[in-house]
Amino acid sequence: MKLISRTEELILLAVLRLQEDAYCVPIFDYLNGVTGKKWTLGTIYGPLYRLEQNGYLASFLGSPSAERGGKSKRFYKVTPKGLRALQEIKRLQDLSWDGLTGPVVDET
Repeated sequence: MKLISRTEELILLAVLRLQEDAYCVPIFDYLNGVTGKKWTLGTIYGPLYRLEQNGYLASFLGSPSAERGGKSKRFYKVTPKGLRALQEIKRLQDLSWDGLTGPVVDET
């Protein structure tokens, strides 16, 4: 299985957490809040597209709304392949960190 990037991992986890509210703006807000970093909408569109193209995410359009000028929101859902990719990344991280004790980085 191809490994996903850290950004892709965070986006998949955001979609899992947001469930039925997983569309671009809440994903963006979640990532900004959980990472403490300043994301832009543009930085998540590319990975969302790539994750969908690779079968890790599925998307569908919601109903059009007047507040969005008649446009529909695109909602995302993690696929079984996406869940397997997250499980694999977690397994590899756990193996990599297993047995490390004390300070990992010497800050002197």
